[in-house]
Amino acid sequence: MAISRLAALASCISSVFAACASIETRKEWRSFTTDEQSAWIDAVKCMAKLPHNDSLISTVGDFAATFANITSDSSYYDDYVYVHSDLNPTIHFTGLFFPFHRYFVWSYTQSLIKDCGYTGVSPYWDWTLDAADFVGSTMWSDDTASGLGQASGIEANDFEVGTGGFASDFTLAYPASHPLRRNFTLEPWTEFGDLSEFFTDLTKKANTSFTLEVIDAMVNGYVGDFKGFQVAMETFEGPHSAVHEILGGDLGGYCPDDANAACFTNAPSPTFSANEPMFWMHHAMVDRVWWLWQNANTANANAFFGGSVQNLTYYSEFPNGGPPYLDMTSVLPDDGILTAGTTLGDIWITEGDFLCYTYDS
Repeated sequence: MAISRLAALASCISSVFAACASIETRKEWRSFTTDEQSAWIDAVKCMAKLPHNDSLISTVGDFAATFANITSDSSYYDDYVYVHSDLNPTIHFTGLFFPFHRYFVWSYTQSLIKDCGYTGVSPYWDWTLDAADFVGSTMWSDDTASGLGQASGIEANDFEVGTGGFASDFTLAYPASHPLRRNFTLEPWTEFGDLSEFFTDLTKKANTSFTLEVIDAMVNGYVGDFKGFQVAMETFEGPHSAVHEILGGDLGGYCPDDANAACFTNAPSPTFSANEPMFWMHHAMVDRVWWLWQNANTANANAFFGGSVQNLTYYSEFPNGGPPYLDMTSVLPDDGILTAGTTLGDIWITEGDFLCYTYDS
């Protein structure tokens, strides 16, 4: 069953769970008008000018120990970046991968609305449309108001993005102060040769991991098998990682020139990938694929299995986390600035009265 046909099924099944008086319908970026695109870019840049929230805390600490401590010389946008950086070991390769990122993108969008007056919807980036010609994609518009900018920045200037709406008035704090950076790389896995137990095909072209055929197979497969579905998405050379690494720069976790030595020792490390505005659209698409899978079969809607502890030492046994195991009452981490006490059950159905959103297809 193709994704377009699944979308029709999804709308039917999701209506059973609907409990919202007014629901947000997320759209693909290229479905936005130029005014809508400009409004989203303006809201993101607004957030990057808001002051740091002193409620932010580091609950894990690995990022602080290796890359950077929380600094007050940062913005509210940087605070969200830090949350993702700090929580990295608990929200990747654990059962929190899908639910936390669903909640994180939603929370970020609520901040755009509440703190920056954004009145639009959360965009997603359907990267299956760009698998055949990534650099030539219409995503990479140079328009200074509505464009996302070039897929590869200026090499002589640390791959700084020099076009589009984020080429000016957009400075990032972590791991050191720098502008947005991108470095398109078709074969990014060659950088991971020392991790060959995880990256098994170092010459694999990243764009082959997020084709429509790959995603269709994921959505139509793994019936009732949440663990298998997560592994298909999050595996080291899978769709999630491939999009991060093909764009490189901040999304790929490559250190800016002024970062400390420890950053370069651990690079690439996509902990600070939320620096890149494309992160929010990328993870909205990851969430959309999960949403499509949840709605593809009634056995998928509430299917879940995952541990709370990342265990890469025994990855083959615990690819989405080891014990203690999570359930619908498990509380999502918040690092002091997300809504405390939110459970997996709260965010499990997007059309429920907590999240109140759906997808256009």
